[in-house]
Amino acid sequence: MTMLNPYNYSRPKGPMKAPVKVPAKTQQRAQSSNTNKADTYLEQKVMSAKPEELTLMLYEGIIKFVKQAKFFNDKKDMEQSNYANLRAQAIIQELRATLDMSVEISGNFESLYIFMNERLVDANMKKDNTILDEVLDLATEFRDAWKQAMKL
Repeated sequence: MTMLNPYNYSRPKGPMKAPVKVPAKTQQRAQSSNTNKADTYLEQKVMSAKPEELTLMLYEGIIKFVKQAKFFNDKKDMEQSNYANLRAQAIIQELRATLDMSVEISGNFESLYIFMNERLVDANMKKDNTILDEVLDLATEFRDAWKQAMKL
């Protein structure tokens, strides 16, 4: 049985968003050779992945960045918390932009992605880990359901 994929992985039409501003601390870390090796590995992993695997990676990215935002909130590092939150929002926007709206379930996914994005914006303004936990729970459920669907 093949999995019905609600995502259209062609490049979205319309103007491209401006890149997210990277904090100075993050730019400094990106200079190390270990980071460059990791970036090369990740790029190869993404380029060789099947569309279903890309979606799974995006869900895992949301989880990673929401956890980072929570960590930096606890450390009172608002710049890094903001950056991690914006990365999670960017992933959600990418998932939303690639939805194939000719598939019936895509409308439901879009509504949930809009909700998750709005909650991330609220959490970023309030630096509220409780709100981040809501998004983390949803992203984890999406990831786990997607993993199960990939096995079919």
